Amino acid sequence: MFNKKLVSDINVQGKKVLVRVDFNVPIKDGKVADDTRIQAALPTINYLLDHGASVILCSHLGRPKDGPDLKYSMRPTAEYLSGLLDRPVAFSEEAVGPVAEAAAKALKPGEVLVLENTRFYKGETKNDAEMAKQLAALADIYVNDAFGSAHRAHASTEGVAKFLPAVAGFLMEEEIKYLGQAISEPKRPFVAILGGAKIVDKIGVIRNLLKKADLVLIGGGMANTFFKAQGYPVGDSLVDEEALETARELLQEGTNRLRLPVDVVIADRFDDNAERKVMEMGPVPDGWRIMDIGPETVLAFGKTLQNAGTIVWNGPMGVFEFPNFALGTFGVARAVAESEAVSIVGGGDSVSAINQSGLSDRITHISTGGGASLEMLEGLVLPGVAALQDK
Repeated sequence: MFNKKLVSDINVQGKKVLVRVDFNVPIKDGKVADDTRIQAALPTINYLLDHGASVILCSHLGRPKDGPDLKYSMRPTAEYLSGLLDRPVAFSEEAVGPVAEAAAKALKPGEVLVLENTRFYKGETKNDAEMAKQLAALADIYVNDAFGSAHRAHASTEGVAKFLPAVAGFLMEEEIKYLGQAISEPKRPFVAILGGAKIVDKIGVIRNLLKKADLVLIGGGMANTFFKAQGYPVGDSLVDEEALETARELLQEGTNRLRLPVDVVIADRFDDNAERKVMEMGPVPDGWRIMDIGPETVLAFGKTLQNAGTIVWNGPMGVFEFPNFALGTFGVARAVAESEAVSIVGGGDSVSAINQSGLSDRITHISTGGGASLEMLEGLVLPGVAALQDK
């Protein structure tokens, strides 16, 4: 399934290796608030250090609008990484240009350098060849280990691979192995759970999964759009009006495979302290809105997941940021963890629910890439992977 050259397939001894990592992590008060993505990059970084390479790390962080913005600096990630590796980690205030070149040149085998945010440069998102060339000039080899950015054709994810021998890191291999297998050779029954607010972001995914999966369970805000497409009044619920026609088509395509909630939790306003009640799915009263799947749905989805062979879950079942409307998401998290199936969880809120429930060690694979995992589930080719050398 994964036919790209790996970092372990080449000689890195004495070489300068540019690694595209996904250090797009939450920073609070100048400190790393969640290190999941940094931890995920450690196997590749440690392998390179153990095999005598000098390691140059590059990543984006956030969405800086107009060039450099200290709020999005990579410096806190360099400091944090130094603690994890228990060795000094150098930091370059540039990602490309003379400062970065001098820092890379000074690097000895076994040393690590973190470059400043690649998105401080307009050329990054434009996949500018000049910027890619400047990045390539820092190193002898390029390793892409940033699955979370592999669906973007940017200078640091795709462009640079044209100028250096380019291979995959271990995280990239693991992500593609699990997600690829789920799509091409799943252990059956294959059950997909999709949540989140909008259908529009996931139309291609639902279409592809209706062909591949045995069942697709729908929750979250996107279920409201399906309810409205079925003709139910949904009160003040969030609805993707532009996707109603598509929802009708998907309901027809997935007659026996698409499952919607049988009951919901409704509230009289969008607030954690709103008045709330559970109702069997039917017309939602005016002035009320659907905020979560109900307890009967959690039980029904749980029964389905008990017998699954493969489970893929992306997106929360309700307004997960409000504790009173997070029960559906946590209920599904428990059911996924308790199942004997090969389980793959992706997307920020689903991963967060698994972590908050203390269940992460019972999930086969937790994906670090929201958009990238969705594109794989949609059956699309990821530019950052396509650019790497074949075995």
